[in-house]
Amino acid sequence: MAELRIRRATGADVPAIVAMLADDPLSAGRESPDDLAPYRAAFAAVDADPNQMLVVAERDGRAVGTLQLTILPGLARRGACRGQIEAVRVARDERGGGLGAALTQWAIDEARRRGCRLVQLTSDVARPDAHRFYERLGFAATHVGFKLNLDAAPMTAIAPYRPDEGGVPVLHEQH
Repeated sequence: MAELRIRRATGADVPAIVAMLADDPLSAGRESPDDLAPYRAAFAAVDADPNQMLVVAERDGRAVGTLQLTILPGLARRGACRGQIEAVRVARDERGGGLGAALTQWAIDEARRRGCRLVQLTSDVARPDAHRFYERLGFAATHVGFKLNLDAAPMTAIAPYRPDEGGVPVLHEQH
């Protein structure tokens, strides 16, 4: 088998990345590989952000895997940075050969190199095989995650707020 190379994604990789995102039963309904415009715009934003790394695993000049690593600075854990791993995908004909583990190990090593003290990820509850995979790599299911789909959620605020003079939203308690 040819050598594997993990590298920063380029704009030319967007079609292959989107194809891998869409080649998944859970993602198929939410991805649109026929319209790459929103993906190209998102790629430009990700690529311009120094705390984001979108990578591809390449074999014989072909993108066969991808993931996104986000570095999250924070105050918790004594000001620790976290590495957030997202959108891990492996091309169908490459699955089961260790590529997902290699990509994830790359992300762990890169997060450590960038000073992170913790690496985290989420996995859909409908992916028990992925959960076992991450557990084999040393991840522990220590938290319960929540998401709010803003396209489907009503536009109501939990507490009323108005911008302060600098335009920053300030929460105000109801009276």
